[in-house]
Amino acid sequence: MGTAKLSQSIGPRKIWIDLDNSPHVPFFVPIKTELERRGYSVCLTARNAFQVYGLADLFHLSYRRVGRHYGKNKIMKALGTAYRSLQLLPTAFQERPELAISHGSRSQLIAATVARIPSLIIEDYEFSRFLPGPSPKWVMVPELIPDSSVQFQRSKLLKYPGIKEDVYVPLFKPDPSIRTQLGLPEDAIVVTVRPPATEAHYHNPESEKLLDAILNLLGHVDEVQIILLPRSNNQEALLRQSWADLISQGRILIPARALDGLNLMWYSDLVVSGGGTMNREAAAMGVPVYSIFRGSIGAVDRYLANEGRLVLLESIEDVRTKLILKRRSHPNHAEMGTRGALTSIVNHIVAIMESR
Repeated sequence: MGTAKLSQSIGPRKIWIDLDNSPHVPFFVPIKTELERRGYSVCLTARNAFQVYGLADLFHLSYRRVGRHYGKNKIMKALGTAYRSLQLLPTAFQERPELAISHGSRSQLIAATVARIPSLIIEDYEFSRFLPGPSPKWVMVPELIPDSSVQFQRSKLLKYPGIKEDVYVPLFKPDPSIRTQLGLPEDAIVVTVRPPATEAHYHNPESEKLLDAILNLLGHVDEVQIILLPRSNNQEALLRQSWADLISQGRILIPARALDGLNLMWYSDLVVSGGGTMNREAAAMGVPVYSIFRGSIGAVDRYLANEGRLVLLESIEDVRTKLILKRRSHPNHAEMGTRGALTSIVNHIVAIMESR
């Protein structure tokens, strides 16, 4: 029952994708669509973490809700990972996929190993740490990350061109109604702000000091409208308490529901983020973006910073001197990149499936 090859005789060959974190939803949507176009069946599971469910619903995905996030306590995080892997086992045995894919889901990796399903982990941050235990059969990373930074068997290390955000950003179509939906004044300088991932293992408290400096600075500029995007309910509660005055004055707006992040950034004048994905999405669209991430800077962000597409804010002084407030044009069409990253990733997955 545990072997995946039983599925080959019944219907389309099946692939299992686990949506473990918010950025994984837009990333895997075009991959899923392309795999299905090529004749594969794709089943989805999703974790109740950050905005995963809201985004999955926004994209009209059919998925199984399995498990939740267990906070930043390392012991609870480890126990929660193990527990969710047990919760994923029924899906593994019932669906009998031939391949398990995620963008770093530790729980899926464990469950797939127990169910004897080969797994592919896609990563774009070389400093991510996996818990001791099972290893995936394949790892895929952007070509920008050198082999020496990835501790994995070279023959099973796959590469794709560009960055993760190149998979879905080229498919983006702007919708100007978002400004009306959020009640944004026409003459406002709109700044989208994503706080740091305080529950991540790579979090550095220096990021929170930079966030405070950003909100203090921008919150007292009359023409600025801040759109603040908390990562979790707990973080939102803390931010609402800390910035109650600016929120009550309408200078800081926290949306009531999950939004299309690409669309929000497109109609923003600049973006400030304490995490990697939103920084890189903005950079891929040509939107001015400032990073307050203070963990180890990965190869992708170094590349974008060197290209002048991302500004790293590393101190309070940087906040005062490097951040530029300026309106930008928001055309109703976007011309961004090619589908090279998407095609390469799907080709790798198809090659794995056809080799089995």
